[in-house]
This record gives sequence, C-alpha cells and structure tokens, in this order.
Amino acid sequence: MALVTGDSLKSELEMFDIPCQDDSVLDKMVEQCICNRIQADEIVLEWVAYSTTKNGLKLTLDTLEQFEHEVLNKRNKSKQILRKEETHNRTRDIHTIQDLIKAEEEEENLLDAYSTPAKGSQKRALTTPENPHSKRSAALLASPGLLLSPASFSPSATPSQKYSQRGGKGEVVVTFGAVQGTRWAGRKAPGAGIQLELLEGPEDSLRCSYKYMFQRLRDVRNVLTEKIEELGDGLRSHFNIEEFSPVSLPAQDSMTVLGQVCCDSNGKLNAHSVLLEAGPEQGGQQVPVDLSELKEYSLFPGQVVVMEGMNTTGRKLMASKLYEGVPLPFYTSEVKTEMDEEPMNVLVACGPYTPSNSLTFDPLLDLINVIVRDRPDVCLLLGPFVDSKHEQIEKAQVTETFEAIFSRCLESIVDGTKSVGCRLVFVPSQRDIHHHFIYPQPPFTLPNLSKDQAQRVTLVPDPCTLLIDGVTFGLTSTDILFHMGAEEISCGTGSDRFSRILKHMLTQRSYYPLYPPVEEVNMDYEKFQSFGQMPLTPDLLIIPSELRYFVKDVVGCVCVNPGRLTKGQVGGTYGRLLIQRSAASDDGRRGSPCLAAQVVKI
Repeated sequence: MALVTGDSLKSELEMFDIPCQDDSVLDKMVEQCICNRIQADEIVLEWVAYSTTKNGLKLTLDTLEQFEHEVLNKRNKSKQILRKEETHNRTRDIHTIQDLIKAEEEEENLLDAYSTPAKGSQKRALTTPENPHSKRSAALLASPGLLLSPASFSPSATPSQKYSQRGGKGEVVVTFGAVQGTRWAGRKAPGAGIQLELLEGPEDSLRCSYKYMFQRLRDVRNVLTEKIEELGDGLRSHFNIEEFSPVSLPAQDSMTVLGQVCCDSNGKLNAHSVLLEAGPEQGGQQVPVDLSELKEYSLFPGQVVVMEGMNTTGRKLMASKLYEGVPLPFYTSEVKTEMDEEPMNVLVACGPYTPSNSLTFDPLLDLINVIVRDRPDVCLLLGPFVDSKHEQIEKAQVTETFEAIFSRCLESIVDGTKSVGCRLVFVPSQRDIHHHFIYPQPPFTLPNLSKDQAQRVTLVPDPCTLLIDGVTFGLTSTDILFHMGAEEISCGTGSDRFSRILKHMLTQRSYYPLYPPVEEVNMDYEKFQSFGQMPLTPDLLIIPSELRYFVKDVVGCVCVNPGRLTKGQVGGTYGRLLIQRSAASDDGRRGSPCLAAQVVKI
C-alpha cells in the first residue's frame, strides 16, 4: 500500500473541486486511510458518493466522523463477510447454479437407472430427448434479469446492498434549457423514420479492427507537425497574422511564433516548465516560455497556440500575448423553416453498469426499466460494459469468458427494449476488457444479432461524430476531462475548469488534444489523425467522466457529462435530452437544437 499524505489527498480533492484548507481535516482523512487500509483516491471517491447522497455535505471534522461511522466501518464489516464467503466457496468444486442443478439431475437420473420403478414412487418423470431440460434450468433463461444473473458470472456474487439501499432514485440533479412542464417521452412511433449515421461516411470512418502496436517515431512526428500547421493556418487567417517567426530566432522587436506547448521534463506541467515547440517550417526547435507578463492563460501539453513576445537572446520567449484556437463551423443542412412536429428524446448513459463490489447488472436492469417507461427515440450507451477495473475481474473471480458476459449484457439490452423499438447506439471503452485496447477504438462486433435486431443497433467507434436527424453528436467514452484536468495550468481565467477544457477540445478540433497522452491511453497516431479529429463543431458533445456531471453551453456546443451509471458501490446518473432542429433566427443566429437536458439519478 502506497503512503498516503495530506498533499496527495488535497490534490485528489481538487480534482473534484472540493475545497479543503483545514489541515486538521486532511490529518483526519490520512488517519482514516491508514486505519482502513485504503488509498487517497479511494477515500475521496467514497466521500464524493457519500456527500452526494447527503445533498452536498461539506467536508469538516464532524462530517468526517459521521462518514467514518456510516461508510468506512460498514465497509470493513462487508469485507470480512466477503472473506468468509470466499473461504467457504473455495471448498466447493461446483461454482454456478447451472452446474449445481446439472449435477443434481445427473445424480437422480443415475439412481433412477438402478432402481425398480414403483407405482407412484417416482418424484418426477424421466427426461426424454424431446424434453431434455427441467423447468428449473429452463427458468434461468426466462428474462433479461435472469439472463444477467450474477451466479452465472461469479461464484461469490451477491447483490450490492449499498446500491439496493440507495436514496434519491429518479432525482434530477442538473437541468438545462426550458425544462418546466417538459414531457420526457419519445415520439409516437419511436425509432421510426430516424436517420442515424456516422457523419464521416462509411469510407472515411473507422468500421473494423486494425493492426496496431507498430509505430515509428517519424510517423508520430509527422502527425504532430501536420496538426501544428493545420491549426496554425486557421489561427493565421482568423487573427490576420502575416507570418510566423522561428521560435529560437534572436530579435530585438516583438515577434509572433507558432508552436505546440510541452513540458521541459517528464513531470507535471507548471508555469515555470512551459516550452514552445515549433514545426519544421519555423525551425522545429524548442524554447522556454516566460508567462509572467500574461494576465490570463490556460495551457496544457499538446496545445497548439500562437504567442507574441520578445526573444532577445534566442533562449527564452517573454510572452506578452496569447492567441488560442478557433472552433470549426457547425453542420449545415437544408432544414424546414418551421420546427419539426415533435422533439426527439435521446437517453445517454455510460458504464460501468455494475456496482464495483458485485457482478450483478442491477443498475443496467434499472436503466432498461427507465427506457421502457420513457420510450426514448435513441439511446446512446457508452462503455465500459465489462469493466477491466472491476474488483472481481481484476481478481479473476469470473466463471465465464469476458466475451460471453459482454454478449449476454448487450443481448439483454436489445431484448429488453424490443417493445420500445428505440434505436440503440453502442460506443466501446478502453476499459472494456474483451475489446481492443487502442485509441481510436474500433466498434464492437455482434455477429449473433438477427436482421430485425441489427436494424435497431448501431455500433460505432470511440471517438465518433454521429448525424441523427440533421443534428450532430460528438461521442467519446475516454475520460479526457479527467486527463486534461490533471495536466492543465491556468491563471486569471476563473474557476470553471470544465468549460475551459471543453473549449480547448473544440478550438483544438480534437477529441483527445493532450500530448503525450496519459499512460492508460494507447494512441495510434496514424489512425488518430484520420479518426480522432473533429470534422466540425458538433451540436452536442457527449463526454462522460469520473468528474462531476454537468450540462454546459460552450461556444454554442451543448456539452453533456451524464456521469457514470454506477459510482463505486452506489448508484450513479444518466442523461436525457430533448432535441429539435430549427431554422436560423431572423438575425441569422444559429439556434441550438437542444431544447432541454437533465441529469437524473438511476
């Protein structure tokens, strides 16, 4: 177990925008970590989940003691019970309900074969080839709920008590737009007539798996160079800049340079470690940057910027002005001069779809019930569906292959929503343990889908840009908000870090503008150049994250973080949107197609 310190706890709390200036509170949390043998990130996640259920409880010594009594002590008790169950289960050779039933039936059949049938003495009729399965074993496949029975996945799976006892079911935690009096339901004939396709088209989109794990540094360099040049052209034309100077050229006058922000070491970027790396056209060299004269800035590694300043020695740029990127235009098409008759209802959810302490898919079954109740027109479901970070998967406590669990999970969603008839869009995640661990990530494959099912199901890559009834959706399941939040540095830009990061994504025209990526993201830069860039500014950007859920309008794009369906052992959130295309207003301004949006607790 790594050493937990007050500084590490403070940085974890800052990730979730939880203020804590009291050293005694940090000391208390360090003590709780040591006594309960948990890491800093674990206790912060537990606190976030607990405070959310208590309507945003503030972090004080009193609330920490209450948290210890209600959460940490119960957590230790449940661990002790789980250890006893595991010890008990190790002594058994039969690990699943199906195996137990099968063994019992074989034993009874064997006894029947050696016994003389007496009149009325048989407890049940002998099985025949025409009727080979007992009612008990056939009942296991009777419904989506039983299809996702935990006993079929893990020998020691028990439903999560914390999830089943959660509060605030159906509570709306975020609202956006005109939600008063809104009816959250789909059209009369959901799914019928909805045009849904990848914006790039079949030839230019990532449709199948590809070979990776072979990248030359030269190819990576070419991709980064082209990115600098392409964004530089946009900046030059937008700000009417005549030409860019080499970054390391000594000059006594102010000059304008183009380059990519990077760090002078392998550590975290800070105000004293910023370098500006130019493309080959501007010399291809790096120069340290002094930011002391800039009153306002927001920078991260990999960001392409234009800086104006002095570099008298050629060894350091004294920046006096910063030009950031410009977003691409929105999608335009021939739309009706009047609004469509009915708005489109879109549901958005992101995995994990199980609690962290159990392989029961109860949250997914609850989501299917929500879909059946609200009857949305389109459901955007993002992974992970079989989470590589799940406790029982990390400990190899499953009794089926990951592919089998995944197939049953998606079959349950497709079958459970059949009566609704909604369109289903499945987006993979790099945390899906059975799928390709690469970015950009190819779509799932579901060869066992029937023709009727395949008409409702759309399998897309991560990331992708979807066109749904003339409205563009940008989708990615990779937690870029969390990754960039840990790397970005800012000064004088206010406290809304989410809006800053989202604006960076839109102005850098990329679903993953961070370079180098975090260790858990395996980037294929040749494919990223083709499939990881934004072809335009989407009308809506769906960007799930471990960080707090939100709905924000950023430079005209409605950005939605629906949260995750489960947060540790407790329930999480999902999002729902009302979408309606409309013509431009009389003054020529574009109207957002997102009429209303909500984030709701499952």
